[in-house]
Amino acid sequence: MNTPNKQLAKLEKKLLHYTGKAIADFNMIQKGDRVMLCLSGGKDSFTLLYLLNKLRIRSNNKFDLFSFTLDQGQPGWDDSKLRAWMDTQKIPYEIYKQDTYSVVIEKVPENKTYCSLCSRLRRGSIYTYAAKHGYSKIALGHHRDDMIQSLMMSIIYNGEIKSMPPKLLTDNKDHILIRPLSYCQEKDIAAFAELMEFPIIPCNLCGSQENLARQRIKKMINDLADENEKIPSNMLHALQALQPSQLMDKRHWDFKNLEKQRLKAGDEPCNTPQADPF
Repeated sequence: MNTPNKQLAKLEKKLLHYTGKAIADFNMIQKGDRVMLCLSGGKDSFTLLYLLNKLRIRSNNKFDLFSFTLDQGQPGWDDSKLRAWMDTQKIPYEIYKQDTYSVVIEKVPENKTYCSLCSRLRRGSIYTYAAKHGYSKIALGHHRDDMIQSLMMSIIYNGEIKSMPPKLLTDNKDHILIRPLSYCQEKDIAAFAELMEFPIIPCNLCGSQENLARQRIKKMINDLADENEKIPSNMLHALQALQPSQLMDKRHWDFKNLEKQRLKAGDEPCNTPQADPF
């Protein structure tokens, strides 16, 4: 039976491996980068901050790391333990106060999901801060399970095949977002965060709303994984193995001119009878 210390060391090694692999596979961080990590106070961002700091030290400080926490003015917000923990890590940080909570409560009708507006306002604050202080990369704590859940949510609720890319140039081309935990499983992150005793700050704004779409999708995927443990990793692989010819998007496959391409490919036209046109 593993002792807590052995389990912690094993998890750290595993998470560092997959974080480093994601950074290398998608060329997330280059020498001289100034990386601003968004520390929400949750298990994912705490884990990412710890891992990136380890990798920064291993790289002999080839990149800079800064921790940014946005205090959105939620009732009960208490960052005293987060501040104390940060002071022990010797990582530059700032806890920036901007009351977006009042805006969300005012604009969103009761019993509706706050996440969309809350995320939009938070994103605006993050981008503005990063631009003002000259950070070249913005690191987010989304992991493998976030990515496959987003894929399913997009398909089921929006009718689109999209998710969270591991590296993204924003629409205005001002910022590059990176998600170094793209290969990491949530269960490993949760176990690691518990053993590390990170001073987690719960999100009472979203957590108070039951039956959110993401929670339903998460349960669905977990139920499927109970039957076949490869399903989550297969879904992640699907995001890296698109086959446009097997889909229906006319923007990415020239259905209109397939006949011409077939005739050009062979020496002679095929004599197979053709179906009557509609």
